[in-house]
Amino acid sequence: MGARKRLAAEARKAALKTQYFAKLQNVPSSPRKMRYVVDMVRGMEVNRALGTLRFSKKAASAEVEKVLRSAIANWEQKNDRRAEDGELFITKIFVDEGVTLKRMRPAPQGRGYRIRKRSNHVTVFVGTKND
Repeated sequence: MGARKRLAAEARKAALKTQYFAKLQNVPSSPRKMRYVVDMVRGMEVNRALGTLRFSKKAASAEVEKVLRSAIANWEQKNDRRAEDGELFITKIFVDEGVTLKRMRPAPQGRGYRIRKRSNHVTVFVGTKND
């Protein structure tokens, strides 16, 4: 690895140490379905977002709730205190495409149709308003 690349990587790592986030990788649902749920809670206060996710009918909301609880726990761990009501907000949340498993389904007349089993990665950043 070159010097410039190493310095840039170290700068990225140092920046992540001051941020509070959680990742959930290889979730077996399509990124499009997950983005519907993520768009519902983007920018919300975390307690309100947890309530929204708890009562959502989407199956992906359980996975987003799990990663949001992890991000809140990471914030509490790094700050040595509990999160109070109205203090923490979802600053950034996004869904990236994961690996796609390619499978074949039998089709008429000896053909085969391709099935793409998609997965995704969810990343949640939390912080206070004054950060």
